[in-house]
Amino acid sequence: MNHTAPAATAAATTMRATALGRMAELLDRSPDPAGDEHARALEAELADRFGAAHAVAVASGTAALHTALAASGIGAGDEVLVPGASVRMTLVAIRLTGAMPVLVDSAGSDLDFDDLAAKTTARTKAVLPVHLAGRCADLARLTAYCTDRGLRLIEDACQAQGTQYDGRWAGTFADAGCFSTKDGKLLWSGEGGYLLTDDAGLAARARSFATHGFLPAPGQPAGSRLGHNYRMPEPIAIIARGNLARFDELLALRRRQTRHLLNQLTDTPGLTVMPPDGRHAWNGYAPLLRLDLDRPREFCARLAERGVPNSVGTYGLTTADLLPALKDLSLSACPAARTDLDTTLAVVVHEADTDARLDEMARIITEGARQWR
Repeated sequence: MNHTAPAATAAATTMRATALGRMAELLDRSPDPAGDEHARALEAELADRFGAAHAVAVASGTAALHTALAASGIGAGDEVLVPGASVRMTLVAIRLTGAMPVLVDSAGSDLDFDDLAAKTTARTKAVLPVHLAGRCADLARLTAYCTDRGLRLIEDACQAQGTQYDGRWAGTFADAGCFSTKDGKLLWSGEGGYLLTDDAGLAARARSFATHGFLPAPGQPAGSRLGHNYRMPEPIAIIARGNLARFDELLALRRRQTRHLLNQLTDTPGLTVMPPDGRHAWNGYAPLLRLDLDRPREFCARLAERGVPNSVGTYGLTTADLLPALKDLSLSACPAARTDLDTTLAVVVHEADTDARLDEMARIITEGARQWR
Protein backbone atom coordinates (compact mmCIF):
# COMPACT_ATOMS: atom_id res chain seq x y z
CA MET A 1 0.00 0.00 0.00
CA ASN A 2 1.27 3.48 -0.85
CA HIS A 3 2.39 5.36 2.25
CA THR A 4 4.30 8.14 0.55
CA ALA A 5 3.67 11.66 1.79
CA PRO A 6 0.91 13.57 -0.03
CA ALA A 7 1.87 16.01 -2.74
CA ALA A 8 2.92 19.35 -1.32
CA THR A 9 0.25 22.03 -1.37
CA ALA A 10 0.95 25.47 -2.75
CA ALA A 11 1.27 26.78 0.81
CA ALA A 12 3.72 24.02 1.74
CA THR A 13 5.78 24.66 -1.38
CA THR A 14 5.89 28.39 -0.62
CA MET A 15 6.87 27.66 2.99
CA ARG A 16 9.77 25.46 1.93
CA ALA A 17 11.05 27.96 -0.60
CA THR A 18 10.86 30.80 1.93
CA ALA A 19 12.52 28.72 4.66
CA LEU A 20 15.32 27.66 2.33
CA GLY A 21 15.92 31.26 1.32
CA ARG A 22 16.04 32.41 4.93
CA MET A 23 18.30 29.50 5.84
CA ALA A 24 20.73 30.41 3.06
CA GLU A 25 20.85 34.02 4.28
CA LEU A 26 21.43 32.78 7.83
CA LEU A 27 24.33 30.59 6.72
CA ASP A 28 25.85 33.46 4.75
CA ARG A 29 26.20 35.54 7.89
CA SER A 30 27.06 32.69 10.26
CA PRO A 31 28.54 32.22 12.74
CA ASP A 32 26.59 34.91 14.59
CA PRO A 33 26.62 34.12 18.33
CA ALA A 34 24.11 36.88 19.09
CA GLY A 35 21.77 36.14 16.18
CA ASP A 36 18.08 36.09 17.14
CA GLU A 37 16.34 37.85 14.24
CA HIS A 38 14.06 34.95 13.38
CA ALA A 39 13.31 33.96 16.98
CA ARG A 40 12.19 37.52 17.73
CA ALA A 41 10.16 37.67 14.51
CA LEU A 42 8.52 34.34 15.41
CA GLU A 43 7.56 35.72 18.83
CA ALA A 44 5.83 38.71 17.27
CA GLU A 45 4.01 36.50 14.76
CA LEU A 46 2.88 34.03 17.44
CA ALA A 47 1.55 36.78 19.67
CA ASP A 48 -0.35 38.29 16.76
CA ARG A 49 -1.71 34.96 15.52
CA PHE A 50 -3.08 33.85 18.88
CA GLY A 51 -4.04 37.20 20.34
CA ALA A 52 -1.53 37.34 23.20
CA ALA A 53 0.42 40.39 24.32
CA HIS A 54 3.71 38.49 24.44
CA ALA A 55 5.31 35.30 23.15
CA VAL A 56 8.66 33.89 24.26
CA ALA A 57 10.32 31.33 21.97
CA VAL A 58 12.38 28.62 23.67
CA ALA A 59 14.14 25.35 22.91
CA SER A 60 11.32 22.87 23.65
CA GLY A 61 7.90 22.43 25.19
CA THR A 62 9.53 21.21 28.40
CA ALA A 63 11.67 24.36 28.42
CA ALA A 64 8.50 26.44 27.97
CA LEU A 65 6.92 24.82 31.03
CA HIS A 66 10.05 25.16 33.17
CA THR A 67 10.49 28.76 32.08
CA ALA A 68 6.86 29.69 32.78
CA LEU A 69 7.00 28.13 36.24
CA ALA A 70 10.29 29.81 37.11
CA ALA A 71 9.10 33.17 35.76
CA SER A 72 5.99 32.78 37.93
CA GLY A 73 8.14 32.49 41.04
CA ILE A 74 7.58 28.77 41.60
CA GLY A 75 10.44 27.16 43.52
CA ALA A 76 11.58 24.84 46.28
CA GLY A 77 8.95 24.18 48.93
CA ASP A 78 6.05 25.10 46.64
CA GLU A 79 3.38 22.73 45.39
CA VAL A 80 1.86 22.67 41.91
CA LEU A 81 -1.49 20.95 41.37
CA VAL A 82 -1.46 18.90 38.18
CA PRO A 83 -3.79 16.26 36.69
CA GLY A 84 -3.02 12.63 37.43
CA ALA A 85 -3.24 12.19 33.65
CA SER A 86 -0.08 14.15 32.83
CA VAL A 87 2.80 13.41 30.50
CA ARG A 88 6.16 13.00 32.20
CA MET A 89 7.55 16.18 30.64
CA THR A 90 5.09 18.24 32.67
CA LEU A 91 6.22 16.59 35.90
CA VAL A 92 9.88 17.04 34.94
CA ALA A 93 9.36 20.79 34.48
CA ILE A 94 7.81 21.10 37.94
CA ARG A 95 10.62 19.14 39.57
CA LEU A 96 13.26 21.24 37.80
CA THR A 97 12.05 24.26 39.77
CA GLY A 98 12.39 22.34 43.04
CA ALA A 99 8.61 22.36 43.55
CA MET A 100 6.51 19.29 44.30
CA PRO A 101 3.80 18.09 41.91
CA VAL A 102 0.54 17.19 43.64
CA LEU A 103 -1.69 14.92 41.57
CA VAL A 104 -5.38 15.73 41.21
CA ASP A 105 -7.75 13.09 39.92
CA SER A 106 -9.16 13.77 36.50
CA ALA A 107 -11.29 12.39 33.71
CA GLY A 108 -10.18 13.19 30.22
CA SER A 109 -8.51 16.58 30.45
CA ASP A 110 -10.85 17.90 33.12
CA LEU A 111 -9.95 18.06 36.80
CA ASP A 112 -12.00 16.71 39.70
CA PHE A 113 -12.70 20.02 41.44
CA ASP A 114 -13.56 18.35 44.75
CA ASP A 115 -10.16 16.67 44.74
CA LEU A 116 -8.56 19.93 43.60
CA ALA A 117 -10.01 21.78 46.58
CA ALA A 118 -9.04 19.00 48.99
CA LYS A 119 -5.42 19.15 47.85
CA THR A 120 -5.05 22.92 47.81
CA THR A 121 -2.89 23.91 50.80
CA ALA A 122 -0.90 26.89 52.02
CA ARG A 123 2.03 25.53 49.97
CA THR A 124 0.05 25.49 46.72
CA LYS A 125 1.30 28.17 44.36
CA ALA A 126 -0.04 27.13 40.94
CA VAL A 127 -2.42 24.89 39.02
CA LEU A 128 -1.14 23.36 35.79
CA PRO A 129 -3.83 21.71 33.62
CA VAL A 130 -2.63 19.47 30.78
CA HIS A 131 -4.63 19.59 27.54
CA LEU A 132 -4.02 16.01 26.40
CA ALA A 133 -4.95 15.35 22.76
CA GLY A 134 -5.98 18.98 22.44
CA ARG A 135 -8.90 18.70 24.91
CA CYS A 136 -9.11 21.36 27.63
CA ALA A 137 -10.15 21.38 31.25
CA ASP A 138 -13.04 23.65 32.31
CA LEU A 139 -10.88 26.72 31.92
CA ALA A 140 -13.47 29.29 32.95
CA ARG A 141 -14.07 27.50 36.25
CA LEU A 142 -10.36 26.86 36.74
CA THR A 143 -9.50 30.51 36.08
CA ALA A 144 -12.04 31.60 38.69
CA TYR A 145 -10.71 29.01 41.16
CA CYS A 146 -7.13 30.30 40.82
CA THR A 147 -8.14 33.96 40.91
CA ASP A 148 -10.15 33.47 44.12
CA ARG A 149 -7.18 31.80 45.84
CA GLY A 150 -4.34 33.89 44.44
CA LEU A 151 -2.83 30.94 42.55
CA ARG A 152 -0.94 31.02 39.29
CA LEU A 153 -2.56 29.23 36.37
CA ILE A 154 -0.21 27.77 33.76
CA GLU A 155 -1.57 25.78 30.80
CA ASP A 156 0.29 22.86 29.29
CA ALA A 157 -1.15 23.40 25.82
CA CYS A 158 1.61 21.53 23.96
CA GLN A 159 -0.98 19.32 22.24
CA ALA A 160 -3.65 22.02 21.96
CA GLN A 161 -2.37 24.37 19.25
CA GLY A 162 -5.43 25.47 17.32
CA THR A 163 -8.02 24.34 19.88
CA GLN A 164 -10.48 26.99 20.95
CA TYR A 165 -12.43 26.75 24.19
CA ASP A 166 -15.38 29.06 24.81
CA GLY A 167 -14.20 30.94 21.72
CA ARG A 168 -10.66 31.57 23.01
CA TRP A 169 -7.43 29.92 21.98
CA ALA A 170 -6.15 27.25 24.34
CA GLY A 171 -3.09 28.60 26.12
CA THR A 172 -4.46 32.16 26.44
CA PHE A 173 -6.60 31.72 29.56
CA ALA A 174 -3.73 31.38 31.99
CA ASP A 175 -0.90 33.51 33.33
CA ALA A 176 1.13 31.59 30.76
CA GLY A 177 0.28 28.99 28.12
CA CYS A 178 3.04 26.61 27.08
CA PHE A 179 3.50 24.95 23.69
CA SER A 180 5.82 22.57 21.85
CA THR A 181 6.86 22.73 18.20
CA LYS A 182 8.40 19.27 18.13
CA ASP A 183 7.67 17.21 15.02
CA GLY A 184 4.19 15.74 15.32
CA LYS A 185 2.67 18.89 16.80
CA LEU A 186 0.40 20.91 14.52
CA LEU A 187 2.95 23.73 14.40
CA TRP A 188 6.19 21.81 13.97
CA SER A 189 9.83 22.77 13.51
CA GLY A 190 11.75 19.63 14.46
CA GLU A 191 12.12 20.82 18.05
CA GLY A 192 11.31 24.00 19.94
CA GLY A 193 8.58 25.59 22.00
CA TYR A 194 7.11 28.87 23.17
CA LEU A 195 4.93 30.41 25.82
CA LEU A 196 2.16 33.00 25.50
CA THR A 197 1.28 35.54 28.17
CA ASP A 198 -0.42 38.90 28.63
CA ASP A 199 1.81 39.67 31.62
CA ALA A 200 4.72 41.91 30.55
CA GLY A 201 6.67 41.20 33.73
CA LEU A 202 6.30 37.45 33.37
CA ALA A 203 7.39 37.67 29.73
CA ALA A 204 10.51 39.65 30.70
CA ARG A 205 11.40 37.20 33.46
CA ALA A 206 10.83 34.27 31.09
CA ARG A 207 13.04 35.78 28.41
CA SER A 208 15.77 36.44 30.99
CA PHE A 209 15.50 32.92 32.46
CA ALA A 210 15.83 31.41 28.98
CA THR A 211 19.06 33.32 28.34
CA HIS A 212 21.12 32.50 31.46
CA GLY A 213 19.65 35.48 33.33
CA PHE A 214 21.64 37.91 31.21
CA LEU A 215 18.61 40.06 30.34
CA PRO A 216 17.03 42.45 32.85
CA ALA A 217 13.50 41.93 34.15
CA PRO A 218 11.33 43.75 36.70
CA GLY A 219 13.07 43.44 40.06
CA GLN A 220 15.85 41.40 38.44
CA PRO A 221 18.82 43.40 37.15
CA ALA A 222 20.76 41.73 34.35
CA GLY A 223 22.97 38.98 35.72
CA SER A 224 21.35 38.95 39.18
CA ARG A 225 19.61 35.58 38.69
CA LEU A 226 20.72 32.27 37.22
CA GLY A 227 18.90 30.89 34.21
CA HIS A 228 19.20 28.30 31.47
CA ASN A 229 20.23 28.15 27.85
CA TYR A 230 16.70 27.69 26.56
CA ARG A 231 17.02 29.95 23.52
CA MET A 232 15.38 28.80 20.31
CA PRO A 233 18.02 28.27 17.58
CA GLU A 234 17.59 30.41 14.48
CA PRO A 235 17.19 27.46 12.03
CA ILE A 236 14.35 26.13 14.19
CA ALA A 237 12.73 29.56 14.29
CA ILE A 238 12.89 29.77 10.49
CA ILE A 239 10.99 26.49 10.10
CA ALA A 240 8.46 27.48 12.76
CA ARG A 241 7.83 30.81 11.04
CA GLY A 242 7.19 29.04 7.75
CA ASN A 243 4.69 26.65 9.28
CA LEU A 244 2.98 29.38 11.30
CA ALA A 245 2.28 31.18 8.02
CA ARG A 246 0.28 28.13 6.87
CA PHE A 247 -1.17 27.21 10.26
CA ASP A 248 -4.77 27.33 9.05
CA GLU A 249 -3.91 24.65 6.49
CA LEU A 250 -2.14 22.49 9.07
CA LEU A 251 -5.08 22.77 11.46
CA ALA A 252 -7.60 21.89 8.76
CA LEU A 253 -5.46 18.92 7.67
CA ARG A 254 -5.22 17.45 11.19
CA ARG A 255 -8.95 17.80 11.70
CA ARG A 256 -9.62 16.12 8.37
CA GLN A 257 -7.21 13.26 9.12
CA THR A 258 -8.81 12.62 12.50
CA ARG A 259 -12.32 12.75 11.05
CA HIS A 260 -11.29 10.38 8.23
CA LEU A 261 -9.99 7.76 10.64
CA LEU A 262 -12.83 8.04 13.14
CA ASN A 263 -15.48 7.79 10.40
CA GLN A 264 -14.16 4.32 9.55
CA LEU A 265 -14.28 3.16 13.17
CA THR A 266 -17.78 4.24 14.20
CA ASP A 267 -19.19 0.69 13.98
CA THR A 268 -16.15 -1.18 15.30
CA PRO A 269 -17.17 -3.49 18.17
CA GLY A 270 -15.71 -2.50 21.53
CA LEU A 271 -14.77 1.01 20.38
CA THR A 272 -16.74 4.23 20.80
CA VAL A 273 -15.72 7.56 19.30
CA MET A 274 -15.12 10.24 21.97
CA PRO A 275 -16.40 13.58 20.61
CA PRO A 276 -15.41 16.84 22.31
CA ASP A 277 -18.00 18.71 24.35
CA GLY A 278 -19.79 21.68 22.83
CA ARG A 279 -17.42 24.24 24.39
CA HIS A 280 -14.54 23.02 22.23
CA ALA A 281 -13.56 23.89 18.70
CA TRP A 282 -11.16 20.96 18.84
CA ASN A 283 -7.92 20.81 16.86
CA GLY A 284 -8.32 17.06 16.22
CA TYR A 285 -4.86 16.42 17.63
CA ALA A 286 -5.42 12.65 18.01
CA PRO A 287 -8.37 10.40 17.08
CA LEU A 288 -9.86 9.36 20.45
CA LEU A 289 -11.86 6.20 21.10
CA ARG A 290 -13.18 4.64 24.30
CA LEU A 291 -12.25 0.96 24.64
CA ASP A 292 -14.75 -1.54 25.99
CA LEU A 293 -12.38 -4.48 25.70
CA ASP A 294 -10.69 -6.80 28.16
CA ARG A 295 -7.08 -5.84 28.92
CA PRO A 296 -7.28 -2.53 27.03
CA ARG A 297 -3.64 -1.58 27.66
CA GLU A 298 -2.53 -4.88 26.13
CA PHE A 299 -4.78 -4.17 23.17
CA CYS A 300 -3.11 -0.77 22.68
CA ALA A 301 0.31 -2.41 22.87
CA ARG A 302 -0.73 -4.94 20.27
CA LEU A 303 -1.87 -2.17 17.93
CA ALA A 304 1.50 -0.47 18.35
CA GLU A 305 3.25 -3.70 17.41
CA ARG A 306 1.13 -3.88 14.26
CA GLY A 307 1.98 -0.35 13.17
CA VAL A 308 -0.69 1.83 14.79
CA PRO A 309 1.14 4.27 17.08
CA ASN A 310 -0.86 5.36 20.10
CA SER A 311 -0.31 7.08 23.42
CA VAL A 312 -0.63 4.01 25.66
CA GLY A 313 0.78 1.25 23.48
CA THR A 314 3.67 3.21 21.97
CA TYR A 315 4.54 5.75 24.67
CA GLY A 316 3.27 3.95 27.77
CA LEU A 317 1.10 6.86 28.91
CA THR A 318 -0.15 6.25 32.43
CA THR A 319 -0.90 8.24 35.55
CA ALA A 320 2.11 10.00 37.03
CA ASP A 321 2.04 8.04 40.29
CA LEU A 322 2.99 4.90 38.33
CA LEU A 323 6.07 6.39 36.67
CA PRO A 324 9.18 4.59 37.99
CA ALA A 325 11.26 7.76 37.74
CA LEU A 326 8.93 9.48 40.24
CA LYS A 327 8.37 6.63 42.69
CA ASP A 328 10.44 8.36 45.39
CA LEU A 329 7.86 11.19 45.51
CA SER A 330 5.06 8.88 46.76
CA LEU A 331 2.51 10.66 44.57
CA SER A 332 -1.14 10.02 45.36
CA ALA A 333 -3.09 7.55 43.24
CA CYS A 334 -5.70 8.91 40.84
CA PRO A 335 -8.10 6.04 40.13
CA ALA A 336 -10.47 7.90 37.79
CA ALA A 337 -7.57 9.21 35.71
CA ARG A 338 -6.00 5.75 35.58
CA THR A 339 -9.23 4.15 34.37
CA ASP A 340 -9.70 6.91 31.82
CA LEU A 341 -6.20 6.54 30.36
CA ASP A 342 -6.31 2.75 30.41
CA THR A 343 -9.51 2.71 28.34
CA THR A 344 -8.63 5.47 25.86
CA LEU A 345 -7.15 4.74 22.45
CA ALA A 346 -5.44 7.93 21.27
CA VAL A 347 -4.02 7.28 17.81
CA VAL A 348 -0.94 9.25 16.80
CA VAL A 349 -1.24 10.97 13.41
CA HIS A 350 0.92 13.57 11.72
CA GLU A 351 1.04 15.71 8.61
CA ALA A 352 2.62 13.06 6.36
CA ASP A 353 -0.11 10.45 6.97
CA THR A 354 -1.95 9.87 3.69
CA ASP A 355 -5.51 8.61 3.33
CA ALA A 356 -4.02 5.23 2.42
CA ARG A 357 -2.04 5.18 5.65
CA LEU A 358 -5.12 6.18 7.67
CA ASP A 359 -7.17 3.49 5.92
CA GLU A 360 -4.59 0.86 6.85
CA MET A 361 -4.60 1.96 10.48
CA ALA A 362 -8.41 1.76 10.54
CA ARG A 363 -8.26 -1.75 9.10
CA ILE A 364 -5.71 -2.91 11.68
CA ILE A 365 -7.75 -1.41 14.55
CA THR A 366 -11.01 -2.95 13.32
CA GLU A 367 -9.53 -6.38 12.72
CA GLY A 368 -7.70 -6.26 16.02
CA ALA A 369 -10.84 -5.33 17.99
CA ARG A 370 -12.90 -8.10 16.40
CA GLN A 371 -10.25 -10.68 17.12
CA TRP A 372 -9.75 -9.38 20.66
CA ARG A 373 -13.44 -9.74 21.52
